[in-house]
Amino acid sequence: MKFKRIVWSVIMLFFIFPQGFVSAETNSNDKPAEQVVEENYHTVLETWEKEGKKGASDFEASVSPSDFQIKDKKNLLSAAESKGYEDRVFYWHNQESVSYEIDVKEAGLYELSFDYYPLSNEVVPIEGAIQVNDKYPFYESRRIVFPADWQNDRNKFKKDRFGNDMIPKQKRVEKWNRLTAEDASQLQSEPLKFELKKGKNKITLANLSGEMLLGNAYVHFPSKLPSYKEYLADHKDQKQVNTLITRDAEKNYTKNSSYIRPFAANDSSAIPSNPKTLLLNTLGGDSWTKSGQTVNWKVNVKKDGFYNLTFKVLQNKETGGPVFRKLLIDGKVPFSEAAPITFDFNKNWTNVTLEDNKGKPFLFYLKKGEHEIGLEADASPVEPVLHTTNEIMREMEELTLEIRKLTGNQTDRSRGWKISEYIPGIDKKLSGWADRLDQELKYLRSLDHSREDSQDIVSLEMAAQKLRNLSKKPDQIPSRLTELSEGSSSAAQMLGNMLVTLPEQPLTVDQFYLHGGDKELPDAEAGFWEKLIDSVKRFFLSFFSENYSAKEADEKTLEVWVNRPRQYVELLQNLSDQNFTPETGIKVKFSIMPEEQKLILASASNKQPDIALGISSWLPYELSIRGAAVDLHQFDDFEAFSKHFSPGAFLPLMIGDSVYAMPETQDFFVQFYRKDIMQALDLPVPDTWDDVKSILPELQRFGMNYYTHIAGATGFKPFQATAPFVYQFDGDLYGKNGMKTAIGSEESLKGIQFMAELNTIYSLPLQVPNFYNHFRYSTLPIGTANFTTYTQLTAAAPEIAGWWDIAPHPGVKKEDGTVERWATGSGQSAMIFKGTKSKEDSWELLKWWLSTETQTEFATNLQMLYGPEYMWNTSNLEAFKNLPWPDKHKETILKQWEYLYEVPKNPGSYMIERELSNIWNRIVFDGVNPRSAVDDSVVAIDREIKRKMEEFGYVKDGKMVKPYPIPTIEQVKNWGDEDNDGNEDENENN
Repeated sequence: MKFKRIVWSVIMLFFIFPQGFVSAETNSNDKPAEQVVEENYHTVLETWEKEGKKGASDFEASVSPSDFQIKDKKNLLSAAESKGYEDRVFYWHNQESVSYEIDVKEAGLYELSFDYYPLSNEVVPIEGAIQVNDKYPFYESRRIVFPADWQNDRNKFKKDRFGNDMIPKQKRVEKWNRLTAEDASQLQSEPLKFELKKGKNKITLANLSGEMLLGNAYVHFPSKLPSYKEYLADHKDQKQVNTLITRDAEKNYTKNSSYIRPFAANDSSAIPSNPKTLLLNTLGGDSWTKSGQTVNWKVNVKKDGFYNLTFKVLQNKETGGPVFRKLLIDGKVPFSEAAPITFDFNKNWTNVTLEDNKGKPFLFYLKKGEHEIGLEADASPVEPVLHTTNEIMREMEELTLEIRKLTGNQTDRSRGWKISEYIPGIDKKLSGWADRLDQELKYLRSLDHSREDSQDIVSLEMAAQKLRNLSKKPDQIPSRLTELSEGSSSAAQMLGNMLVTLPEQPLTVDQFYLHGGDKELPDAEAGFWEKLIDSVKRFFLSFFSENYSAKEADEKTLEVWVNRPRQYVELLQNLSDQNFTPETGIKVKFSIMPEEQKLILASASNKQPDIALGISSWLPYELSIRGAAVDLHQFDDFEAFSKHFSPGAFLPLMIGDSVYAMPETQDFFVQFYRKDIMQALDLPVPDTWDDVKSILPELQRFGMNYYTHIAGATGFKPFQATAPFVYQFDGDLYGKNGMKTAIGSEESLKGIQFMAELNTIYSLPLQVPNFYNHFRYSTLPIGTANFTTYTQLTAAAPEIAGWWDIAPHPGVKKEDGTVERWATGSGQSAMIFKGTKSKEDSWELLKWWLSTETQTEFATNLQMLYGPEYMWNTSNLEAFKNLPWPDKHKETILKQWEYLYEVPKNPGSYMIERELSNIWNRIVFDGVNPRSAVDDSVVAIDREIKRKMEEFGYVKDGKMVKPYPIPTIEQVKNWGDEDNDGNEDENENN
């Protein structure tokens, strides 16, 4: 029986894979995805250590910009243009590269340093890449970050209309810096080392983004920090100073991230504190989480001598683990034991005195005068865990792919597989992973001094346990892939979550103290009675607080509900108070919207605001068809103002030629691709769907694939996933007069059929829970995605920053050579309610808010104050050009927006969306003929549209009373044209 089962399994496999299949012995030409590019620095460093390669002996050389090998000599600036460098400098920008030669007498490991002066006044980082002798020595050399220093534009905080402190604007500190090349993720405890051969070596620094002045380049032997014992010996004649110097953390500091910001701790233990208003009384928290982020505080000391150093901190990391900091004094780590310093998890404020492992406080020598005390977030202690986990996850991905190839992706639990016979040693592989994770568990626990395990430790422990359980019954793995690598409770998902949270290093600092002798420190926590009295005050004052709550404004004040978090509303209110109200005399009160759905209830009860901002694009239509919204097309200057926006963005906000909302933000679907992977495989970036099909064999040969947003949807496929295929093949969703659907036309059918064939014939993934993670780990190095993915990759994928790019959405090539790239792009919208106090004043506010100037200022301030993840995808095309994003990316997005075609609404459009999803499911999963699947849905859609049209008065007794014209892009483009008589063809598609 056993023999028969094996034979039958082999026969089935040859039916599934007629060209053969990959077993445990893979094709020698195939490589895993991560080996397509260079090895990472961790692996290279281990290899150097095994080979006995060491840092070079005492050596340092510098190269002046005058000796650089450069293409464009006009970028070599004179000493007079050097911003105080007093020598010639190189203007490094716009993808320029500079090279220089260095002659070393001894082969070995060296460090590279650069003098630089940041010129980018934006949030876009200054990034470069380093090649040695025309090769990237390791993957991390593909991205080197040159940070700029920032400070508040004022030390005294301004107050808002409610008496709360406002976060000040940021300005760049203009000065020359020196950087020793480091890992951009800041996961290495020391600067990067580069192997140089004896004799001449060519070093190339290429620009990836940003601009700066480049001074001398240096090559030198690796530096080494003294030990604490050596540090004390260097200052053996000094004495400890008997003093207590207190510094507030939220004032008088510089930082290397503009968005490390002061925070209002609503807590009586924070100093200062006020139960009525919000005071910016601490620094950091969630804005100070990324490794490498540094804060430097200025402090004056009156005597030479030794000082102890204590920080009053709140370390309440969500996962409960420790965080780490490097101590910097005047920009340098004083001794090796000061990097890193551990701050253990504690829900309460605590005084952490910097001390050795025996609990004896460190002594720090300071001369009389001004000094800088700095803390740098440091995730390097957990780098070994991250490295091992990443390796195991990649191996798990390969094993999962191998199992899918063997089983034909069949996961039927009733079907048996002798998987251990096709993949010998699979049980040992799984148990080996568990053993490696156990080793990392022991290491993590050695870093954590708290009593309870952190969530990261628990995730690691559970993942190891799952792998060990699977290793005991390997033949069940095909039906238990949800435990291995798929689903929210799989081992891979647990490890993936840990990879995100473990490197985070949040820390909130209230004060720090330089002290010594018999001086006592203030208590970190307020006393019991002080806390009790403070909490009672806060409770009663909360009944009278008006901080951005949705309460009715007075008759002379416009009331605006905003469907966004507090920081957005605060910034918007402050902009309005500073600019709009003084210019127009119109008072405005912005409030945080309780829930978007409550707008419908508020409208029904006549308690609606004047204006709503940040609402979903479907909501204005639902309100307008029920008579609750103002038609913006009635204003004389509407058509001129509409030219600032993409025509296709208006379509879901219209009924006929009436417009009931303005597009406020705008999504985009573009093609994301890994430059490093595509270059390594020598693959072109696709321009059309035919191009996509042509690169699939090579991608799939390496265990990779192409992602579409169909795979990102779950069981239900929204218009964002399905409608673009209909429009790109010249199809349409609506028929004449909007009374029927047009998905049954030949053009629409072609689009629907191709959409399904991508999965049934070309084997694109059916479901991908998280494209962002697959893109980072190289398994899906290319695909179409939207603004959310762009934000994630910009803010939370430092390891591949500079090595991914975007291109326009693939489309269908027409006979004239043009490519139809139609894609959706609805974001949030802004509308005026019919119950407004003043239509004209409301329209003036809407125009001010959506104007180029306001949108530009809002977007820049938001990102500068709160970080790169707070990207504002404004719908104003002119404002979008001014955003602090890479220019090349903005050009691509603007090009794609020329093909923005958001789906218009009619009362039954939800049924078209649902049935398009059902059609895809029936074709892909049930094998139904496309024509048959579409015809069945057309009947259901037409019936529902007719029923809804009757409900809203367009049909009576089965007959059309009045047509329902579907808005078109051509119709919107004709607004404001002198020859537009209003009688354009309502059914023209594009």
